[in-house]
Amino acid sequence: MTAIVRRLGRVAYEPAWRAMQSFTDARTEATPDELWFLEHEPVFTQGLNGKPEHVLAPGAIPVVGIDRGGQVTYHGPGQLVMYALIDMRRLRMGVRELVVALESAVVALAARHGIAAAGRREAPGVYVGPRKLASIGLRVRRGCSYHGLALNVDMDLEPFRRINPCGLAGLTMTQLAAEGARTSVAAEADALAPLACRALGIDWDGYWEHGGVRHLDIRGGV
Repeated sequence: MTAIVRRLGRVAYEPAWRAMQSFTDARTEATPDELWFLEHEPVFTQGLNGKPEHVLAPGAIPVVGIDRGGQVTYHGPGQLVMYALIDMRRLRMGVRELVVALESAVVALAARHGIAAAGRREAPGVYVGPRKLASIGLRVRRGCSYHGLALNVDMDLEPFRRINPCGLAGLTMTQLAAEGARTSVAAEADALAPLACRALGIDWDGYWEHGGVRHLDIRGGV
């Protein structure tokens, strides 16, 4: 079955989250998998088991408690978010396999810029040395995943200093631009889409859907 890959532009966090839930609740065994590429307005998101002490000084940036795993992270312009709405039963894929697939797609992407990145079993995500380049958080419902990965491309990293990213005090966040890549969120979406499909074992015909998700206010970007 061919997956649908969408560009959704820059959108507020909560409508995108609710749209993922609605999509997952409504899908059937015949529903194609989808990958959503987007940017978010500035927001901190706190996972199901997130500890409030990891939110240090959010200031005017909202903190939204959500239903993925993990602790607190930050989303904002200049960060490429890819949501993986995958029927894991159909792909015979477990949670660990899905995490590794997402990590491997980002590692392959970084390698195209000459950046040596790697995943860590004990702390999901993608790292360049001790610095975290991409975060991964998932929710599985009815055998299907939503949420996904957030890759720092060329953004203001200052808000990460207002939290303990992923619950890790002292963790330094990085981005492609800081590691020497001259690129954009749009260019990285173009590069990541086929890599992610290959890593996930899903087919894509190379055609981008622009928008098409109900109740999302799309403001450009990606």
